[in-house]
Amino acid sequence: MFSSLSPLIAAVSALIPGIIIGYLARHVISSRSASQAESKAQNILADSKSKAQDILLEAKNRALETLEEGKREEKERNAQLSRIENILTKKENELELKAKELKNEKETLITKAQEVVSLRSDLEKNRQKQIEELERVASLTREQAKGELFTKVEEDAKDELYRKMIKLEQENRDELDKKAKEIVTISIQRYAASQIADAVSTVVSLPSDEIKGKIIGKEGRNIKTIERLTGVDIIIDDTPEALVISGFDPVRRQVAKLALDKLIADGRIHPAKIEEMVEKARNEINDKIKEAGEAALFEVGIGAVDPRLTYFLGRLAFRTSFGQNVLLHSIEMSHISGMIAAELGADVNVAKKGALFHDIGKAVDHEIQGTHVEIGRKILQKFSMDEKVIKAMEAHHEEYPYATLESRIVQTADAISGARPGARKDTVEIYLKRLEELERIATSFDGVEKSYAIQAGRELRIFVTPNQIDDLGALKMAKDIAKKIEEEMKYPGEIKVNVIRETRAVEYAR
Repeated sequence: MFSSLSPLIAAVSALIPGIIIGYLARHVISSRSASQAESKAQNILADSKSKAQDILLEAKNRALETLEEGKREEKERNAQLSRIENILTKKENELELKAKELKNEKETLITKAQEVVSLRSDLEKNRQKQIEELERVASLTREQAKGELFTKVEEDAKDELYRKMIKLEQENRDELDKKAKEIVTISIQRYAASQIADAVSTVVSLPSDEIKGKIIGKEGRNIKTIERLTGVDIIIDDTPEALVISGFDPVRRQVAKLALDKLIADGRIHPAKIEEMVEKARNEINDKIKEAGEAALFEVGIGAVDPRLTYFLGRLAFRTSFGQNVLLHSIEMSHISGMIAAELGADVNVAKKGALFHDIGKAVDHEIQGTHVEIGRKILQKFSMDEKVIKAMEAHHEEYPYATLESRIVQTADAISGARPGARKDTVEIYLKRLEELERIATSFDGVEKSYAIQAGRELRIFVTPNQIDDLGALKMAKDIAKKIEEEMKYPGEIKVNVIRETRAVEYAR
């Protein structure tokens, strides 16, 4: 057993000295390393302290420089503020001085104003006393004296005044007439359309009198159906091969006429067929109305408008005024208005629209109460038409004042279109009534001896009593009669008022 432990003991005995030696060697090495590290740390700390001192010294230097610069800037700012304060003080003193001067001037002006008011009051009192004294001496009031003075001056200067009035009026009239005739002539020449009077026919031609029986039908059922569906009256009399359609609505008359033409061409006339043909005729007429409105807008060249307004415009194709087709009349007016507006420098588009839509109220004036001008204004306002266009159209019958130059142009174009030969035709009763009315207005003035309406009512010749009316009075009478005609009558074109004063001196040689 001991023999087996001997090697182990020997190994342990050899290992212990080695461990001791290793430990001592490690301790020596560790001590040397610590000493070196401490020395190195001291060196680093010494360097850091040296650098810190350098940085601190540099910071102090910079702080001193900044402080000196701040003091310098503060000194400059204080100097600047001192200068500004001196300037403000000087300005304040000047303002106070000026305020005192203004106050003194104001007080002076107030004193002078009071003196002026007092002087004016004294002058007015003195003037009133003088007037009263003059009235007492002359035994006339101020107004009476003024009237007598004016009367005396008028009597003394009557002949000279009359000559100057005639000269000025003649010169201005000649110049204006020349210019107006040039513009109107150019406009008419540039638009020389046919002026044949037109009327919507209400007579239906029949191929034979036998067809009248078919139209009437058994117990009148066919004709009653036509009248009920179209809203017109069918008049069948002894007129050979013709019947008459009577109704206030021109569109309904056209529907009835077109339906009858279709029924006659078809040959089958009974209630069911009548309903079919009336519906077809109504659709065709509506299409024609729409096409007529669109064609009018295209021809005039004013652009598209509301489709409903286009429909109203197309209805004028079936409306007449004194035998003149209203749509053709409106188109012609639009062209003439555009040309006149271009010559005068007015708004051409507004003038054209105002002329084209001036009679738009006639499309429904048989259905709505009121004048066609008032109805037309409401229609255009409803469809948001430009207010300038409404003002241009509303004055063409002088129901409204002439608000713009375009309104006068539209009225002028209306007169040109309506007064051209062949454009319109009146009934004998209306023609005679207008002549009688003109002569009645003329004879209502004092001093009128005789009056004659000539040239189809285009001229009124008035003969006055020379002992009652002088030359100046004749001139005044012509103006007054023309004004009264304008106020009381409606007529196309213009009426020339011609007052004639004739003085004859007769003597016999024996």
